[in-house]
Amino acid sequence: MVIHALPVGGGILALSPLPGAGGDYAGDLEHIAEWRPALVITLTTKAEMAEAEAQGLGADIQDHGTRWMHLPIRDFGAPDAGFAENWPRLSEQARKALSGGGRVLVHCRGGCGRSGMVALRLMIEAGEAKDDALARLRAVRPCAVETEEQMAWAMAAERQPALFVRHSD
Repeated sequence: MVIHALPVGGGILALSPLPGAGGDYAGDLEHIAEWRPALVITLTTKAEMAEAEAQGLGADIQDHGTRWMHLPIRDFGAPDAGFAENWPRLSEQARKALSGGGRVLVHCRGGCGRSGMVALRLMIEAGEAKDDALARLRAVRPCAVETEEQMAWAMAAERQPALFVRHSD
């Protein structure tokens, strides 16, 4: 499994395929643990996880001391109302991790469409210009964001207020 990473908001944001999708769940999980993400965001459905024999992914990620959030989106789809309701909290947690110098890993089945959509949205919300963010993301993962619906959701992002306030001495 390859982790496609780029600097965002003071930390590292990365995309990857679903652990186990290539047939080596244990090896993929070890690779993620060695990469040491502060947060792993899973966008695959339960059925996709079962197909890859990754049903225990959430518990396995958390056993390594990493926060895990599961917000499924159907393959080639965009967020539904349930996802949209949970997005502000997830976005804030991811941006806090990044602004503190942490690592955030986003994955779907192949690490392209859904992962790219969420990564792009996070990049924009972290303060990057939309077109620059897309170019930087596609420089490391050319398949990022696969459908017009995904692109529309990602590009609807607005820059969010800074999460940390610097105090003068």
